[in-house]
Amino acid sequence: MQHNNPLLLLDNSSMMTVIGEGQFTSRRMSFEETHAVLETFDDEDVRIGFSNSDITNIIFPYIGLTNKNYRFKEVRHMHVGQEALVFKLYVTPSETQPITHMEDGTEAKKIQNIYVYCQYITRTA
Repeated sequence: MQHNNPLLLLDNSSMMTVIGEGQFTSRRMSFEETHAVLETFDDEDVRIGFSNSDITNIIFPYIGLTNKNYRFKEVRHMHVGQEALVFKLYVTPSETQPITHMEDGTEAKKIQNIYVYCQYITRTA
């Protein structure tokens, strides 16, 4: 499918930079909807605007985006009509701190809960 502008993939921080100029519409999306939107874009028409490797290494495979070769681009603004998917991270301290033992006997402790949801934004003006 042909698109006039690349689809931007953003996180909390890069989204705040982008929405500083212009008017936008926004809505939350399920992981399935997020996957479906990404499937309408060729890999070369998608730009990653964040450096958090947890999103690409953990969240992308979770929503079924394996072996994608999206290019990184530092994003400062969006064009009118341009779309973006935002991976919003919400971190809370762990209420419990279970300990697990690694194969080599090292202890690992849970210290945070990380929640993720997706948001779809379009610049309208």
